[in-house]
Amino acid sequence: MDARVSELFGSGNDSGSQDVASYVLPGNSYGVALKKSCVKMHKKSKSRFARNFKPSNNPPYLPPEAEEGNIEYKLKLINPTQYRFEHLATQMKWRLQEGRGEAVYQIGVEDNGILAGLSEEDLRTSLNTLHELAEKVGADITVLREREVDFDSDVPRKIAEVLIRKVPDDQQFLDLRVAVIGNVDSGKSTLLGVLTQGELDNGRGRARLNLFRHLHEIQTGRTSSISFEILGFNSKGEVVNYSESRTAEEICESASKMITFIDLAGHHKYLKTTIFGLTSYCPDFAMLVVSANTGIAGTTREHLGIAMALKVPIFIVISKVDLCMRATVQRTVRQLERILKQPGCNKVPMVVSSTDDAVTAAQQFAQSPNITPIFTLSCVTGESLDLIKVFLNIIPPLSNSKEQEELMQQLTEFQVDEIYTVPEVGTVVGGTLSSGICREGDDLVVGPTDLGQFHKLTIESIQRNRSACRVLRAGQAATLALGNFERSLLRKGMVMVSPEMDPTICWMFEAEIVLLFHSKTFHKGFQVTVHIGNVRQTATVEAVCGKEELRTGEKAVVVFKFLKHPEYLKVGAKLLFREGVTKGIGHVTKLQPIAQYRPSQSEDNEA
Repeated sequence: MDARVSELFGSGNDSGSQDVASYVLPGNSYGVALKKSCVKMHKKSKSRFARNFKPSNNPPYLPPEAEEGNIEYKLKLINPTQYRFEHLATQMKWRLQEGRGEAVYQIGVEDNGILAGLSEEDLRTSLNTLHELAEKVGADITVLREREVDFDSDVPRKIAEVLIRKVPDDQQFLDLRVAVIGNVDSGKSTLLGVLTQGELDNGRGRARLNLFRHLHEIQTGRTSSISFEILGFNSKGEVVNYSESRTAEEICESASKMITFIDLAGHHKYLKTTIFGLTSYCPDFAMLVVSANTGIAGTTREHLGIAMALKVPIFIVISKVDLCMRATVQRTVRQLERILKQPGCNKVPMVVSSTDDAVTAAQQFAQSPNITPIFTLSCVTGESLDLIKVFLNIIPPLSNSKEQEELMQQLTEFQVDEIYTVPEVGTVVGGTLSSGICREGDDLVVGPTDLGQFHKLTIESIQRNRSACRVLRAGQAATLALGNFERSLLRKGMVMVSPEMDPTICWMFEAEIVLLFHSKTFHKGFQVTVHIGNVRQTATVEAVCGKEELRTGEKAVVVFKFLKHPEYLKVGAKLLFREGVTKGIGHVTKLQPIAQYRPSQSEDNEA
């Protein structure tokens, strides 16, 4: 048992080759089903999942068309009547709304998923009609791929996959957040430098210099803080980065889709910073970077396990392939495949070696949490860099428009992750808007303080990706200027909420946990560092319900008490705690709120 747990969550060594067991994702048999379908593929099965792993085999059908979502099947679009044209335009608007500005059209496919295909002439006519439809709704189209299908006909028949992109009128661009994790010296910052700057590395780390925030990071070449970099794509799918735009504001103006990379630290002594980045910034995806010449070493397993525990979809990039032989790269790929296929992980690796693979991986990755694309690339020679750009361009958002609207209708709640003092601007806070809508001039309250109180403040201005923004919507990250508000009243882990909200503040809470690793026994009085969203604080175990003590792999309901100050928590929030090699995950089940958290009238006037 200990060997299984230490594989991903141990002290960083490579001892033990078993899986982290099903404690990370308990009861998940989805990957097993995918694995079985992969076996059936060799027997020429028509399984939908087999298509995910061998896209070149061209299955005879796709899954039936869903009424919801951003994927639309069209057998043909040839000379539609005016009434039919208007209907098709309305349908395209619906698909774009479902995909938050993106839709995928499969031309030559029946509604039941049969790949009927079209002749060359009919396909061109259908694509021209689709282009006219896109122009009518103000969108752009990009043909992702065309391929021939086997159909009962003497004439060659093709299907086409088309990406439609239109930024909604009420927002600036579609924004996805990607956390970059992996062992120290695996090439994370260099890869981001190459992608965002548009220039290849010189082999000695020149590309990463613009990403570092501190002098000691430049001197050692090791990231110790959280930094953000942006990569844009315009409506035609072309890359927009600093090679053509001088400022982030120009990138935001030109791009209709933005990838925000969260560059996290790889060294073990900065693990708390990495965990904070994964829990507080709510990344949509995680990019695990592995060095081809060193393989899975150091904190790679630990970062993989933490991302899985937080249920963040993962794709893998094997870097530095120019430094080693092809056999070494293949050995690293096999090593990753072996770990991903283990029963507790239940991941199905998919090695991306062509543009067609990248398109398939991007679509299936968001639909199935078990698909794990693997890229092999070099930041010096530029090998396979285009494939990851294609992947990032096509990858859709995880949440649909309905979920987004539901969050926006709730009361405003903004998580405070960073605090700055900017000359001539005043106090600035950075973070993510969890729910609601935030505008310039809005009055909010921030807290809780050490006494569980909240202070009033006003939003002076808003910036997203270093460019001005008037309205902030749920799920978006931004920085808010608070004017002359006293910085000493703020700390990381606070929330800014609507004055109408009745926030639950607590010193103590209950959580259902799984102890992933502990060298001895976990009992009352033990102190751990607790991570819940943007909250990071030391807490004491007040009670272990129903048991005297816990050992590795055991589950229990535990009562925690914060040591320094009360926090704002929600029932159901994911929890991750650590202390040395001790690690565990779980979720909040019950809060024990304090009675008074509102400021008195006199204190309110003073604030």
